[in-house]
Amino acid sequence: MNVDLQTDDLADGAVIELLRAHLEEMRRYSPEDSIHALDTGKLKDPCLTFWTARVDGQLAGCGALREISPRFGEVKSMKTAGAFLRRGIAARILEAIIAEAWRRGYARISLETGTDRAFEPAVALYQKYGFVECGPFADYAPDPYSRFLTRAIRENAGMA
Repeated sequence: MNVDLQTDDLADGAVIELLRAHLEEMRRYSPEDSIHALDTGKLKDPCLTFWTARVDGQLAGCGALREISPRFGEVKSMKTAGAFLRRGIAARILEAIIAEAWRRGYARISLETGTDRAFEPAVALYQKYGFVECGPFADYAPDPYSRFLTRAIRENAGMA
């Protein structure tokens, strides 16, 4: 499978549609005030860099890196299209995000995901890439529907 992975300006609307469907799906697992997926109005925030994976021109998945500070980033909007699940798409996107975090000089990247069993495949992927449990970060608060993971990018780099 030939995967075309690149940063994306979201101009064609495909990512926004995939993430709308993702947001709708999240409502099955968490109450509205516990869903931390970005709404469409925040997808073009200049603090976000989006990647898309396409196979033969078809959107296979997406993910983003949000800068929280010059030394700290957050993985956001990771989603694989249903037809491409379990085919390595999310891993490719996550690798690009980790590489970009390294290039930017981040000390750490973190993420929030859900606690329902439906999130277990995503958590397993994050753990495979060195993410470990942590507490809430940035503007997050403790929430029984949220699970927080983090990963060092540069050891002994400190955070600002």
